[in-house]
Amino acid sequence: MRLQLKKPLAFFDLETTGVNIATDRIVEIGIVIMKTDGSKTSHRFLINPTVPIPIESSLIHGIYDKDVAEAPTFAEMADELFDMLNPCDLGGFNSNRFDVPLLIEEFLRVDKNLSLDKRNLIDVRNIFVMMERRDLTSAYKFYCDKDLENAHSALADIEATQEVFVAQMDRYKDLPGDIDELNKISRNDLNQIDTANRLTLLNGKPAFNFGKYRGQLVEDVLKKDAGYYGWMLRSDFSLHTKQKLKEIKLSLQL
Repeated sequence: MRLQLKKPLAFFDLETTGVNIATDRIVEIGIVIMKTDGSKTSHRFLINPTVPIPIESSLIHGIYDKDVAEAPTFAEMADELFDMLNPCDLGGFNSNRFDVPLLIEEFLRVDKNLSLDKRNLIDVRNIFVMMERRDLTSAYKFYCDKDLENAHSALADIEATQEVFVAQMDRYKDLPGDIDELNKISRNDLNQIDTANRLTLLNGKPAFNFGKYRGQLVEDVLKKDAGYYGWMLRSDFSLHTKQKLKEIKLSLQL
């Protein structure tokens, strides 16, 4: 494989109580870590979300309240997961839109900052959609000539995702082998500041990417409407959005 890793690359997949990044919780995480020496390790953790799992979610991933009743909570797993993932670039399937933002939220709830600064994010779905435009099951069949068994099991899904990524690197000779260049292809928006994409860079300066101030610089908005900052911190925005807004305000010395 032509991939040039500068640090370990951790592919991971989450099964959750739902799809709301700000409020839903992890019930299972599957991780495959590609190491710089070419070896890899696989890990699976069941996690007690501390809230009931909606039946609609259980019917998708097959994990029910009874399955996680004796499992550790995310707070109890946080140190181990942080130590495992923090040295790594991150990868997954549709991970930039869902898995990465939700994982960041879980860590922030326990006062751990899995910073995305200088961390490559490899979204296999973005490469796949760019090249073939199909879902994970089809990708696995197309690239690996295998049927995906136990779909919606976190470890089965992420093992398939990692295999698809390796096959993509072997198939598409025009894909860059440099992990930094792959990061540029995989990212949904290189100007995105927070995982929920509420804040963005506009000509290199932080700007709002939603609501009545969409497209306006944060500095300008906070000068003319100082209460907007407090409203955002009190409202149901993701913790990562609030964290980045605080950092921006501090950097602007407002």
